[in-house]
Amino acid sequence: MHIPLDLARTLAAVIDEGTFDAAARRLRLTPSAVSQRVKTLEQQLGRVLVVRSKPARATGAGAAVVRLARQLALLEHDALAEFGLDADDVATADGEAGATAFRPVPIPLAVNADSLATWFLPALARVAETHPVVFDLHRDDQDFTAGLLESGTVMGAVTSQATPVAGCLVRPLGVMRYEAVATPGFVGRWSDRARHEASALPDWIARAPLVDFDRRDHLQHDALRAAGLDPERAPRHYVPASNDFANAVKLGLGWGMLPEFQSAAELDRGELVRLGGAPVDVPLHWQQWNLSSPLLDAVADALAVEARRALG
Repeated sequence: MHIPLDLARTLAAVIDEGTFDAAARRLRLTPSAVSQRVKTLEQQLGRVLVVRSKPARATGAGAAVVRLARQLALLEHDALAEFGLDADDVATADGEAGATAFRPVPIPLAVNADSLATWFLPALARVAETHPVVFDLHRDDQDFTAGLLESGTVMGAVTSQATPVAGCLVRPLGVMRYEAVATPGFVGRWSDRARHEASALPDWIARAPLVDFDRRDHLQHDALRAAGLDPERAPRHYVPASNDFANAVKLGLGWGMLPEFQSAAELDRGELVRLGGAPVDVPLHWQQWNLSSPLLDAVADALAVEARRALG
C-alpha cells in the first residue's frame, strides 16, 4: 500500500481551506474532482480521512496523511532551493513551464497570544524577506500548543512543554515573567489606599474584579491560590486578545498578570502599580518537526534570536 502524493496534497488543501469548494479554487479543480480525489484516497487506505463538516476536519487517520503532505511540501521546497530554482523556474501544477504562479510553501505554526502580540511576528517578517513562505498561525495557550504539533496541525510551536513531542526537536527560548498589576485608581477603589506595595497579594484582591484572557487562562487563578486566597470568589472579565487584555488592565477594568515588557513603561510612569506576590515565570520552548529542513531551521533560528532579545 502506498499514499498517492497528489491525493494527499488534495486532502491537505481541504483541511487547510476548510471546505471542498475553497480547496477546489486553490487547486484550480472542480469541487467534484476534489471530492472524488479524497474519496479515492479513502478507498485506497480503507479509512475515513475527513469529517465533512464546516469547516472540514481531519480524522486521526486523515491527520497523518495531512502531516505527510505538509512534510513533503516542505522537503520539496528545500530541494528546489538547493537546485537554485526560483519562481520563474518552477512549473505550475498544470505543466505550464516558465509561469510565475509559484506558490510559496505554507508553514503552519502555533503560538501563545502574548508572544504573538509582542516578539513573535518580527522574527517571521525577517524570514519572509528572504524565503518564499507564507505563515498560517494558530493561537492557543502555551500549555496547549504542543497538542497542535502532535496532531500534525502545525510544523512548529511555541510551547511551555520542555519534553519533545514524538518526532520533534525542542530548544529553549527564554522565560516570560508575569506580575500582578493594576491602576492606582483601581487599587484605591478596592483597598481604600492610593498605592499598594505589599510583598504578597493583599486579601482585598480576592473580591476585586480580575481580567482573564479566556476560560483556560489560569495565571490569575494560580496567583490567588498561591497567596492562600479563594480564586473562585473574584468576579471576572474575559478579554480574549493579548493587547486588549493588557489595555483592559491599564484602563482599570480589573487587575491582571501582565508580562514585564507589556507593563514596564506604565509602571515607570506610575500608571500601573505592582500588587505584590511572587512573579510567575513561564518558560517557553520552540518545538518543530524533526526534519532536515533549511527553511524550518531558518524559522527556528529567527525565533530564537528574537526571543533572546525580548525574553532574555
